Amino acid sequence: MTDTPARQHRQVTALSRALPPWSLLAAGAVAGGLLGGTYGLVRTPAYTATSYVVAVPTEKSDTATALGFAQAYGRVAPQLAVLGDAQVWAGVPVKTLQDNVRTATSPDAPMVSVTATSSRPDEAADMANAVARALTRHAGDTEQSTHVELQQFARAVRPTEPSSASAAVTGLVGASAGGLLGGLALLVRPRRPADRAGRNAAAVPGPAVAADTHGQL
Repeated sequence: MTDTPARQHRQVTALSRALPPWSLLAAGAVAGGLLGGTYGLVRTPAYTATSYVVAVPTEKSDTATALGFAQAYGRVAPQLAVLGDAQVWAGVPVKTLQDNVRTATSPDAPMVSVTATSSRPDEAADMANAVARALTRHAGDTEQSTHVELQQFARAVRPTEPSSASAAVTGLVGASAGGLLGGLALLVRPRRPADRAGRNAAAVPGPAVAADTHGQL
C-alpha cells in the first residue's frame, strides 16, 4: 500500500513522456475553452444604462464655477443623502444602488454621468435615472448659494444588449489561458531519456572520430 503513490507517480511521468509535446498545448486550450464557454453560458448577463446631468451657471456664476461644481456633484452622487431619495424612485434598496451605480465626470465639460448595472435592463435604466433625478433635486436645494443649476441632459434608456462578455468571448479567453498553462507545463515537463542520450552523444566525440584525429596528428 505504501508503494501506491510512488507507482502512480511513475505511471503519470511515463505517460507524460510518451505524449507528443503539442498535446499539452492542445489539451490546455481545449479545457480552457470549454471552461470559459461554460462560464459565459451559466453566468447571469449584466445590463448597463447611463444617465447624464449637466451643471449650468446662472447669471451670478460662470462656466469655470459650473465645471467645479460638476466635479463636486460627481463625488456627492454615491452618498447616502442622494441614494436615500433615489431608492424610492428606483424601487431597490440603498445597498443595491451603492453596489451597482457609478458616477464619472469630465475635466473639460460640466457634466456628470450616472451608470447603473443590473441583471434586468429595465432596472438598470430606472436606477440610473433615479440617482440622476435625486442628484438634480439636491443641487436645486443649494442653487441660491452655489449659483449653479443642475439639469437633466440625457435620460438613461433600456439597454437592448448585455454589457457583459458573451460565451464566445469567455471561451476564447479561457482557451488562451489554457494554452498558456499548457505551454508552461511543457517547459517543466520531464525530458525523455532518448533526448538526453542524443544530446550527450552529440556533445562527446565518438571513438572513431577520436582515432581519426589521432592518426592525422
